[in-house]
Amino acid sequence: MYYPRKNGLISKCYSWYFDFIFKINFSKFTYNKLTVQDDKAILVLANRFSWWDGFMLFQLNKKVFKKQFHVLVTSSDYQTINYLKYFGAFAPKNKGKDVIETLQYAGALLDDPRNLVLIFPQGKMRSSHSQNIVFEKGVIQVINASKKKFQLVFSVVLTDYFNKQKPEAEAYLHKWQAEEYISLQLLKSEYNKHYVNAISKQSQKAP
Repeated sequence: MYYPRKNGLISKCYSWYFDFIFKINFSKFTYNKLTVQDDKAILVLANRFSWWDGFMLFQLNKKVFKKQFHVLVTSSDYQTINYLKYFGAFAPKNKGKDVIETLQYAGALLDDPRNLVLIFPQGKMRSSHSQNIVFEKGVIQVINASKKKFQLVFSVVLTDYFNKQKPEAEAYLHKWQAEEYISLQLLKSEYNKHYVNAISKQSQKAP
Protein backbone atom coordinates (compact mmCIF):
# COMPACT_ATOMS: atom_id res chain seq x y z
CA MET A 1 0.00 0.00 0.00
CA TYR A 2 0.94 3.65 -0.29
CA TYR A 3 1.62 5.16 3.13
CA PRO A 4 1.44 8.79 4.28
CA ARG A 5 4.70 10.71 4.23
CA LYS A 6 3.87 13.60 6.49
CA ASN A 7 6.02 16.69 6.27
CA GLY A 8 5.20 19.55 8.63
CA LEU A 9 6.81 22.28 6.55
CA ILE A 10 5.22 21.22 3.26
CA SER A 11 1.86 20.74 4.98
CA LYS A 12 2.02 24.21 6.54
CA CYS A 13 2.91 25.84 3.21
CA TYR A 14 0.07 24.12 1.36
CA SER A 15 -2.33 24.90 4.19
CA TRP A 16 -1.58 28.59 3.72
CA TYR A 17 -2.01 28.13 -0.04
CA PHE A 18 -5.40 26.44 0.42
CA ASP A 19 -6.60 29.33 2.59
CA PHE A 20 -5.52 31.66 -0.20
CA ILE A 21 -7.23 29.80 -3.07
CA PHE A 22 -10.42 29.31 -1.01
CA LYS A 23 -10.69 33.09 -0.69
CA ILE A 24 -10.15 33.49 -4.43
CA ASN A 25 -12.61 30.79 -5.54
CA PHE A 26 -15.37 30.96 -2.90
CA SER A 27 -17.36 33.86 -1.49
CA LYS A 28 -17.27 32.06 1.87
CA PHE A 29 -16.80 28.66 3.48
CA THR A 30 -18.80 28.09 6.65
CA TYR A 31 -19.54 25.19 9.00
CA ASN A 32 -21.53 24.49 12.13
CA LYS A 33 -19.79 24.12 15.48
CA LEU A 34 -19.25 20.63 16.82
CA THR A 35 -17.90 19.45 20.15
CA VAL A 36 -15.55 16.47 20.01
CA GLN A 37 -13.61 14.54 22.62
CA ASP A 38 -9.85 14.91 22.83
CA ASP A 39 -9.36 11.36 24.12
CA LYS A 40 -10.89 9.59 21.10
CA ALA A 41 -9.97 9.43 17.43
CA ILE A 42 -12.45 10.65 14.81
CA LEU A 43 -13.76 8.90 11.72
CA VAL A 44 -15.25 11.41 9.29
CA LEU A 45 -17.55 10.18 6.52
CA ALA A 46 -18.06 12.77 3.80
CA ASN A 47 -19.66 13.21 0.39
CA ARG A 48 -17.29 13.33 -2.58
CA PHE A 49 -18.38 15.63 -5.39
CA SER A 50 -15.42 17.84 -6.31
CA TRP A 51 -11.67 18.39 -6.35
CA TRP A 52 -12.06 20.59 -3.27
CA ASP A 53 -13.53 18.02 -0.86
CA GLY A 54 -10.43 16.66 0.82
CA PHE A 55 -8.83 20.08 1.11
CA MET A 56 -11.96 21.52 2.71
CA LEU A 57 -11.96 18.77 5.33
CA PHE A 58 -8.23 19.29 5.89
CA GLN A 59 -8.91 22.95 6.69
CA LEU A 60 -11.89 22.02 8.88
CA ASN A 61 -9.69 19.65 10.84
CA LYS A 62 -7.39 22.56 11.71
CA LYS A 63 -10.29 24.68 12.94
CA VAL A 64 -12.72 22.16 14.45
CA PHE A 65 -11.26 18.73 15.14
CA LYS A 66 -7.56 19.56 15.63
CA LYS A 67 -6.32 16.00 15.10
CA GLN A 68 -3.60 14.39 13.01
CA PHE A 69 -5.21 14.29 9.56
CA HIS A 70 -5.39 11.11 7.45
CA VAL A 71 -7.45 10.45 4.34
CA LEU A 72 -8.08 7.30 2.33
CA VAL A 73 -7.75 8.06 -1.39
CA THR A 74 -7.62 6.04 -4.60
CA SER A 75 -4.27 4.81 -5.88
CA SER A 76 -4.79 7.00 -8.94
CA ASP A 77 -5.21 10.16 -6.86
CA TYR A 78 -2.25 9.24 -4.66
CA GLN A 79 0.01 8.92 -7.69
CA THR A 80 -1.24 11.83 -9.80
CA ILE A 81 -1.64 14.39 -7.00
CA ASN A 82 1.75 13.68 -5.52
CA TYR A 83 1.58 16.14 -2.62
CA LEU A 84 -1.42 14.37 -1.02
CA LYS A 85 0.90 12.03 0.88
CA TYR A 86 2.30 14.97 2.83
CA PHE A 87 -1.17 15.59 4.28
CA GLY A 88 -1.69 12.05 5.51
CA ALA A 89 -3.14 10.45 2.38
CA PHE A 90 -2.83 6.69 2.04
CA ALA A 91 -4.10 4.26 -0.60
CA PRO A 92 -3.98 0.66 -1.79
CA LYS A 93 -1.45 -0.03 -4.54
CA ASN A 94 -3.33 -2.98 -6.00
CA LYS A 95 -6.59 -4.85 -5.58
CA GLY A 96 -7.15 -7.88 -3.35
CA LYS A 97 -4.89 -8.28 -0.32
CA ASP A 98 -3.50 -4.78 -0.64
CA VAL A 99 -6.98 -3.30 -0.26
CA ILE A 100 -7.55 -5.37 2.88
CA GLU A 101 -4.19 -4.22 4.28
CA THR A 102 -5.12 -0.60 3.60
CA LEU A 103 -8.49 -0.91 5.34
CA GLN A 104 -6.85 -2.58 8.34
CA TYR A 105 -4.32 0.25 8.45
CA ALA A 106 -7.18 2.77 8.54
CA GLY A 107 -8.83 0.84 11.38
CA ALA A 108 -5.59 0.83 13.38
CA LEU A 109 -5.31 4.63 12.95
CA LEU A 110 -8.66 4.95 14.71
CA ASP A 111 -7.23 3.29 17.82
CA ASP A 112 -4.98 6.32 18.41
CA PRO A 113 -6.91 9.26 19.95
CA ARG A 114 -4.63 11.75 18.23
CA ASN A 115 -5.88 10.77 14.77
CA LEU A 116 -8.64 11.75 12.38
CA VAL A 117 -9.40 9.51 9.40
CA LEU A 118 -11.43 10.87 6.50
CA ILE A 119 -13.23 8.41 4.23
CA PHE A 120 -15.46 9.09 1.25
CA PRO A 121 -17.84 6.10 1.49
CA GLN A 122 -18.97 6.46 -2.13
CA GLY A 123 -15.55 5.27 -3.23
CA LYS A 124 -15.41 7.75 -6.11
CA MET A 125 -16.64 11.17 -7.14
CA ARG A 126 -20.38 11.57 -7.75
CA SER A 127 -22.58 14.47 -8.82
CA SER A 128 -23.52 16.97 -6.13
CA HIS A 129 -27.14 16.46 -7.30
CA SER A 130 -27.20 12.83 -6.17
CA GLN A 131 -30.37 11.90 -4.32
CA ASN A 132 -28.48 9.77 -1.81
CA ILE A 133 -24.96 8.69 -0.98
CA VAL A 134 -23.94 5.18 -1.95
CA PHE A 135 -21.75 3.29 0.54
CA GLU A 136 -19.05 0.85 -0.47
CA LYS A 137 -18.49 -2.03 1.98
CA GLY A 138 -14.92 -0.94 2.76
CA VAL A 139 -16.25 1.51 5.37
CA ILE A 140 -17.51 -1.32 7.57
CA GLN A 141 -14.24 -3.19 7.15
CA VAL A 142 -12.38 -0.16 8.50
CA ILE A 143 -14.72 0.06 11.50
CA ASN A 144 -14.42 -3.65 12.23
CA ALA A 145 -10.62 -3.43 11.99
CA SER A 146 -10.60 -0.94 14.87
CA LYS A 147 -11.37 -1.30 18.57
CA LYS A 148 -14.51 0.79 17.93
CA LYS A 149 -13.62 3.43 20.50
CA PHE A 150 -13.60 6.38 18.10
CA GLN A 151 -16.06 9.20 17.40
CA LEU A 152 -18.08 9.14 14.19
CA VAL A 153 -18.80 12.39 12.35
CA PHE A 154 -20.94 12.83 9.24
CA SER A 155 -19.94 15.69 6.94
CA VAL A 156 -21.96 17.00 4.00
CA VAL A 157 -20.45 19.87 2.01
CA LEU A 158 -22.83 21.75 -0.28
CA THR A 159 -22.20 24.68 -2.59
CA ASP A 160 -24.44 27.33 -4.15
CA TYR A 161 -23.95 30.61 -6.00
CA PHE A 162 -27.25 32.31 -5.08
CA ASN A 163 -26.78 35.99 -6.03
CA LYS A 164 -22.98 35.96 -5.81
CA GLN A 165 -20.35 35.73 -8.53
CA LYS A 166 -18.46 33.05 -6.60
CA PRO A 167 -20.03 30.02 -4.92
CA GLU A 168 -20.35 29.73 -1.19
CA ALA A 169 -19.71 26.41 0.53
CA GLU A 170 -21.06 25.10 3.79
CA ALA A 171 -20.09 21.98 5.71
CA TYR A 172 -22.94 20.42 7.66
CA LEU A 173 -21.37 18.39 10.47
CA HIS A 174 -23.15 15.88 12.65
CA LYS A 175 -21.72 13.68 15.38
CA TRP A 176 -23.47 10.32 15.34
CA GLN A 177 -23.50 8.11 18.39
CA ALA A 178 -22.79 4.70 16.94
CA GLU A 179 -24.64 1.68 18.22
CA GLU A 180 -22.78 -1.37 19.51
CA TYR A 181 -23.45 -3.21 16.27
CA ILE A 182 -23.09 -1.17 13.09
CA SER A 183 -24.17 -2.61 9.77
CA LEU A 184 -23.44 -1.08 6.39
CA GLN A 185 -27.16 -0.54 5.84
CA LEU A 186 -27.59 1.24 9.18
CA LEU A 187 -24.60 3.47 8.55
CA LYS A 188 -25.81 4.33 5.06
CA SER A 189 -29.33 5.05 6.34
CA GLU A 190 -28.15 7.34 9.15
CA TYR A 191 -25.72 9.20 6.92
CA ASN A 192 -28.37 9.77 4.27
CA LYS A 193 -30.78 11.14 6.89
CA HIS A 194 -28.15 13.77 7.63
CA TYR A 195 -27.54 14.27 3.90
CA VAL A 196 -31.23 14.94 3.21
CA ASN A 197 -31.46 17.23 6.24
CA ALA A 198 -28.41 19.19 5.04
CA ILE A 199 -29.96 19.66 1.58
CA SER A 200 -33.17 20.86 3.20
CA LYS A 201 -31.30 23.44 5.29
CA GLN A 202 -29.28 24.52 2.28
CA SER A 203 -32.42 25.09 0.19
CA GLN A 204 -33.82 27.35 2.91
CA LYS A 205 -30.82 29.65 2.57
CA ALA A 206 -31.83 30.83 -0.89
CA PRO A 207 -32.43 34.63 -0.88
